[in-house]
Amino acid sequence: MRDLTVLVSACGAQFMPGLVDCLKDNGERNIKLVGVDAEDDPTVLQMVDAFYKVPQADDDRYIDSLLSICEKEKVDIVMPFMSAELIPLINRKADFALLGTKVSVSDRNSVELSANKYRLYHFLQENHLDVPKFTLIHKAEDLLSACRYCGYPDSAVCIKATELSGSRGIRVIDPNISRFDLLFNEKPNTLYTTMEEMQATLKERTPIPELMAMEYLPGAEGSVDLLADDGKILYMAYRESNVNLHSIPQVATLLENSDALKIAEEVIGKLHLSGNADLDFKNDKDGHPVLMEINPRIAATMKIFKEGGLNFPYLRIKQLLGERLPKDIEIHYGLKMKRRYLEMFSA
Repeated sequence: MRDLTVLVSACGAQFMPGLVDCLKDNGERNIKLVGVDAEDDPTVLQMVDAFYKVPQADDDRYIDSLLSICEKEKVDIVMPFMSAELIPLINRKADFALLGTKVSVSDRNSVELSANKYRLYHFLQENHLDVPKFTLIHKAEDLLSACRYCGYPDSAVCIKATELSGSRGIRVIDPNISRFDLLFNEKPNTLYTTMEEMQATLKERTPIPELMAMEYLPGAEGSVDLLADDGKILYMAYRESNVNLHSIPQVATLLENSDALKIAEEVIGKLHLSGNADLDFKNDKDGHPVLMEINPRIAATMKIFKEGGLNFPYLRIKQLLGERLPKDIEIHYGLKMKRRYLEMFSA
């Protein structure tokens, strides 16, 4: 196995130690890691072999900066970890190919559909797949009627920005939640709010980002992480998110969930998605998993799958290189992960 150079974006993020372990501890070859991030963080140098500060992903200079780094470092594969960079990378995929660099992205259609939650729900509906009740919110005055359509005030309603990720633009309006309890019994990172507070927030500025209201699902959260080839799933497994902080699981468990895996197989097949994806689920009141959103990239909780037998980042590298993939992988269901802080220092 020849040595490789892999460029990873957003390398200052919380997921980076797990990714380093997935790529370095692959059992087959040496991998040089080139990390890029918009923040100049010296502690990152403890995890990567080379580091470059780059513009923000929505900056017109971002892709050119990656191309320059790929040429200098002779990068074999670019592994993106931000949703905002996927379409720009697809637009310039041919430029990377001229350098001999492969980019780990799926096709334009599957990425664009996944990027907008409202469009994704319509796509799922059209393909006879279950989705929560949902509707668009164009302005602050639409909020109450949209929530009523989704079950308010008899039940809680979730409000989501259609094109944001990482818990940005998400709130849960629950008429049964006490403001007193929110203040004294919930940590400040709670997603719960009131109708009055949400209306006041939306009235602060116009226009507002595109929002959608959707039926709130009260059950357990989890995800199916997978590797696919033009809609055919090569590997997949389910993990339940037992404790979350800012949308990132702090405690998680690998579990068998045939219902979620079946939904994933149907959806990925309809999308013809290739590469890595993370499908987020939430259980309804009867305990049935319902697909909430799709991230067409590797997710932050990749390490639990690696320890459970599925090293998704490295399997994707082998797929991109056209190497033989292992046929039978035993998944260690029941494996539990718990995150704890690790301090890193720089002078």
